[in-house]
Amino acid sequence: MADVLLEFEKPVLDADGGRYAARACGRETEDGRWEGWIEFVPEGDSLVLRSERETTQPNRTDAEYWATGLTPVYLEGALHRTLEAREPVFQAPPERPAYDGPAPPRGHERKARATAILDPFSVRAQGEEVLRRELGALRAWHLRNIVRAHRLADEHRVDLESLGEPELVDLIVTATRDPGP
Repeated sequence: MADVLLEFEKPVLDADGGRYAARACGRETEDGRWEGWIEFVPEGDSLVLRSERETTQPNRTDAEYWATGLTPVYLEGALHRTLEAREPVFQAPPERPAYDGPAPPRGHERKARATAILDPFSVRAQGEEVLRRELGALRAWHLRNIVRAHRLADEHRVDLESLGEPELVDLIVTATRDPGP
């Protein structure tokens, strides 16, 4: 469940002088880390805007600390980026964020290149059981990074975030099999 980590006292202005109340929001991710984003509530309007993920922190305490370091200039930049993508919704009660997570990235090119903890093809050379054992010791986010780094699945067809560890292991094992002659 998402939480408001910090509400900022000073409004943030857009290029036209529109005023927005800003609040840093966060939630725990599947791998136990915390992701943070910013919501902007326009004055006199019922639309709430949200940024894409602005940070990933190891825990809630660090996410709250991140929020305390956001400067007015950073908030203005985040509002500008958010207005470019503009995805409004009706305003939620003030004690809860309007969204349960950050906005998705606008394009594949904006995603950071994933770093794999192991090369599944090298491990596969030792046998499928060795590969399954090695993959079975990893968390889902490591497995997703392996899939992304080695381009083992088309993310337009497969929603990696919805797959659990067993499904991700099967996907990697299947994708690394030698197709034969």
